[in-house]
Parts: sequence; C-alpha cells; structure tokens
Amino acid sequence: MNPDLVPDDFFEQVARRFRTLGEPVRLSLLNVLQTHGERTVQELVAATEQSQANVSKHLSILLREGMVERRQEGLYAYYRIADPTIASLCLLVCSRLQAEASS
Repeated sequence: MNPDLVPDDFFEQVARRFRTLGEPVRLSLLNVLQTHGERTVQELVAATEQSQANVSKHLSILLREGMVERRQEGLYAYYRIADPTIASLCLLVCSRLQAEASS
C-alpha cells in the first residue's frame, strides 16, 4: 500500500469539509476572521453585511465542523479560526483564481 495515498474512509470527511466551505457567506466569515482576528457576532454582521440570524446560522455550522472556536465574555460571543489549514486552503484557491483572471 502506498503511504502517500489517502485512505478511502477519509473521503467522506474531506467531502464534508468542502461542502462546509462551499457556501459564500461562510467563506466571507472566515475571510473576516483570518484578516481581522477574533470578532463578535455583531462585528461579523457589520463586516459581511448579512443579517444576524444568517451570520449566527453559518457560524453555528462552522463551529460544529471545528473550523471556528467560540468564547463567551459577558453578553458577547467571540469567534476565531480554529483550524489554520482552512485559511491556507482558501488562500491557495483564491491565489489560483487571481492568477487565472490576470492571464
């Protein structure tokens, strides 16, 4: 068996991760968190121009999938990126798209 080959039982997890990233609002939230660091829900609402309900829904999905972490401080919930590989993956794809657009 080739040690570099991804085991078949990982493909469902990989597909789930890509499905989670397949939503533009989630990518926008991750971009804000990557660029500006930890933010409150209200700050993410302002930065993405989405409704609070929509931001909360997508943050819940990102939290469940382990892509973001949340900490509570008084009345505020603060979110930050939990998995730095997510930012690397997004940057890789965005860089490729920018290169294609400029050629």
